[in-house]
Amino acid sequence: MSQPRGTILVVDDDEDVITAAKLLLKQVPYTVYAEKNPAAIPALLRNESIDVILLDMNYTRDVTSGTEGLDWLQKILDIDPLAVVILVTAYGDIETAIRAIKIGAIDFVLKPWQNEKLLATISSAVKLRQSRAKASRLEASQRHLSETLDQPYHEMIGASEAMQHVFRTIEKVAGTEANILILGENGTGKELVARAIHRRSARAREVIITVDMGAVPETLFESELFGHVKGSFTDATADQAGKFEAATGGTLFLDEIGNLSLAMQAKLLRVLETRQVFRVGSTKTIPLDIRLICATNRPVQECVRNNTLRQDFLYRINTVEIHLPPLRERAGDISLLTDFFIERYSRKYNKPARRVEAEAYRRLEQYGWPGNVRELKHTVERAVILHDASSFRPADFALASPDVSPDQTVPGGLNLEEAEKSLLRRALRTHHGNISKASEALGITRTSLYRRMQKYGL
Repeated sequence: MSQPRGTILVVDDDEDVITAAKLLLKQVPYTVYAEKNPAAIPALLRNESIDVILLDMNYTRDVTSGTEGLDWLQKILDIDPLAVVILVTAYGDIETAIRAIKIGAIDFVLKPWQNEKLLATISSAVKLRQSRAKASRLEASQRHLSETLDQPYHEMIGASEAMQHVFRTIEKVAGTEANILILGENGTGKELVARAIHRRSARAREVIITVDMGAVPETLFESELFGHVKGSFTDATADQAGKFEAATGGTLFLDEIGNLSLAMQAKLLRVLETRQVFRVGSTKTIPLDIRLICATNRPVQECVRNNTLRQDFLYRINTVEIHLPPLRERAGDISLLTDFFIERYSRKYNKPARRVEAEAYRRLEQYGWPGNVRELKHTVERAVILHDASSFRPADFALASPDVSPDQTVPGGLNLEEAEKSLLRRALRTHHGNISKASEALGITRTSLYRRMQKYGL
C-alpha cells in the first residue's frame, strides 16, 4: 500500500526516541522535523505546514502524569484547530488517554512502539489531516459563495428608480408565502429575482427547483412535474418523483409559464388548488408544501383576452406581480452593469483591470439591447477576451444592430422636429408598436403620443 506524502513533527525530550523516529520515517516519503523542547512548537506551526505531530506526554514537570503533554496538546489545537496529534508515552494510563482523546488527540501510542503499527497510525493520520484541510477549503469556498450570493441582489445591479422599485418589492414579499409572478422580457433577470426571493424567505435553507416550462413537451408534462411510478408508461423503468414533489419544503420556480397550453394550465391549477399531486400511474395522493414563483415574457392580460391564458390560472399564480424593466428603459444602469461584468470576466480570464472610455459608455447606452442584461453580459465578456488595450473603446463592444449610432443621435443636424420624429420611431420600433409601452418609455401620455404620430405621419 502506498504511503501518503506528508510532514511529521516529532516532539520528545529523549534524543534516542527522536533518532529512532527519524530512522523509521525515512522508509516512507515523509518530511520529518524533530524538536526536544515543546516550547518551540508554536513557532514551528506558524512557519511550517505540519501534517501530523507525534507529541511526548512527559517533559520537565514530571515523568509520569502526562499533564504537561495534555497542556501542550491544548495549546497546539488553540493555534491550529485542524492539527492532527498522536500522543506518545512510556506510561500507559487509560484515564489519561481518554482525556487526551476528549481534548482532540486522534490516537495514543505506547513506548516502545511497534514499527508497523506506528507507520500505519501515521499514514492514517496524514490522510485525516489532508481530509480536514480539504473540508476546510470547501467550507471556505462555500462560505465565500454564500457571501457572494448574499450580496444585496448579486447580479441584479441598478440605481434606477425602476430597479429600486423591484428591490423594494422583493423585500416586502420575500418573507410571505404569496405566489409571485415575475414579468419581463427575455434576459432581464427573472430567475435572479426568483432566487433573491427564495434566499430571503423562511425557506432559504431548503431547495429551489427551477423548471423551464417552454422545454417540457406536453406528452411528458405530468411525468416531469408530478412524477410517475414504475410501469406507468413504456419508459417508466423506476418510480420517479416530479418537480413539485422534489420542491416540497422549498420553492418551485416555473419559468416561461406563458408557453403552457390550456390543458396544461388546467392540470396545474388543480394541483395548486388541492396542494397535492398524484404520480402518473398511481392513485396515492402526495401532499405539497411549496412556495410558487412563476415567470413569463408574455403580456399576460393580452393572453387572457386572446384566450391563451386562463383567467383563473392567472389569479392563482399572481398574488403579487413583479415587473422587470428592459435594459433600454434604464440606460443609466448600463455603465454600472458594464463595470460589474468587466471586473468579473477580467478575474475569470486573468486580464488586467481596464477602464471604459466615455464614448464607449455612450455607445452602449444608445443601443437598444433586445437581449437585455444577458446580451450586455455576453458583449462585455467577448470584449474582455478579445481586446488587450489599456482601455475599452466604442468599437471593442460588438453590437448586433444598434438602434442609434453615436454619430446619428440627432438626424438632420439640429432640427428639433426631425429629432423628435426619430425618437418616436425608435420608441415604437423598440416596443413593437405597443402604444402604451412606447408612451410610458417616452414619458408622455397615450393621447400625446397619438397626436405626435398624426403630426409626423407615423
